Amino acid sequence: MSKTPSNPKGTRDFLPSNLSKRNYIIDVIKKNFLLFGFLEIETPALEKNSTLLGKYGNEGDRLIFKILNSGEKVKKANISAIQANNLSEFTNSISEKGLRYDLTVPLARFVAQHQNDLIFPFKRFQIQNVWRADRPQHGRFQEFTQCDADIIGTNSILQEIELIKLYDTIFLELGFNDIIFKINHRGILNALANYIGVGDKLTDFVSIIDKIGKIGLNKVMDEINEIIDPSSVSKLTSLLGKEKISIEKLKMLFRESIEGEKGIEEINTIMEFISENNCINNEIEFDLTLARGLNYYTGTIIEVTSKSNSTIGSLGGGGRYDDLTSFFNLKNMSGVGISFGLDRIYLQMEEQKMFPEHLGNNFDIIVINFGISYIKKLYPLIDSLRKDGKKIDIYPDEVKLNKQFSYANKHNVNYAIIMGENEFKNNQVVIKNMTDGSQSNYSIEEVNSELF
Repeated sequence: MSKTPSNPKGTRDFLPSNLSKRNYIIDVIKKNFLLFGFLEIETPALEKNSTLLGKYGNEGDRLIFKILNSGEKVKKANISAIQANNLSEFTNSISEKGLRYDLTVPLARFVAQHQNDLIFPFKRFQIQNVWRADRPQHGRFQEFTQCDADIIGTNSILQEIELIKLYDTIFLELGFNDIIFKINHRGILNALANYIGVGDKLTDFVSIIDKIGKIGLNKVMDEINEIIDPSSVSKLTSLLGKEKISIEKLKMLFRESIEGEKGIEEINTIMEFISENNCINNEIEFDLTLARGLNYYTGTIIEVTSKSNSTIGSLGGGGRYDDLTSFFNLKNMSGVGISFGLDRIYLQMEEQKMFPEHLGNNFDIIVINFGISYIKKLYPLIDSLRKDGKKIDIYPDEVKLNKQFSYANKHNVNYAIIMGENEFKNNQVVIKNMTDGSQSNYSIEEVNSELF
């Protein structure tokens, strides 16, 4: 007996009903990206390992899917490296490319490569798949779609405000009214690390802090205890306790830190602008524990969560990365961007029944089949209705009426066009409302898109 086929771990198939809902979310996101002045680009699924590695921290690098070299290149495998248990060197000898981990590092490569063809500041959006060798769980997959918007080539703090407004606009249109925008600043995190004495272990510190939402404060403190001087534990505990620390208190603590002061100033500017203009409908708050462990962040950090579904994780996030293009020999090119977690947004909307009812309609009209001669007579009408934007399916086989109606009901079709023997003779059709069962006769000439 053959085994039932299955997907690779961490990947999914999408049924038509799934895709109609995913595409609804994407359409809302894309529409608003365009309204805010962003231009669409695409980059390859494959990037050189040299492009990807070293940009995401040790944890991120570990999760990159590497692609095995093909053909004769495999012969260059460093066998002695694997014998010496040097897995990294062996992997490098058999793999030159990897699947992209996110859309931001490829964007930096893209900007550096095409800098002479772009108009700066360059506002781009991108909706494409990414891959991470992460442990699959609820709302987390190894292949998933990111929806990113970024501005390259300006240091203006107005861009962070615009991106938060963009977030707010899109989530409101999707039906979310319980969103919290959490913001922090990499300069504040750097000042915090120096304050507790782990400035020389900044990458490790940020990576640990970033886990606080996943594993809780106690486990985070256990990990921090391994890199921190015992005398500094109380300093950190007082800052990360139950009471959220205010910006004002941090300003006093970090008054001798240039990075900290700059971070506090920029956070204050964002918060005051949003408050004074009342320009978002959802909540925004400063969160000292927000880290987003990607190494390339240099300024403001943003994360989106839902109060009604805290278990699902973040629905989006982003921040400023002021010199990511320098990895690709393009200096002094600032950037800031956000990303939407399409899969998590989908899951919450599905769980809370937030999708419009019409998305269950795979097409608008079913044409009942009483034989090829009947369809031939109806075809000019079908063609005309399709040109008017009506989605029409012709049942392919001449079978019992009940079977054709059953097919239509399973697809949640609104209307059926029926031409039986009498209608054929009289140049008429019956239009049946599949929702309430009512039906009316019309001459073919009377039928137009307004009847549906």
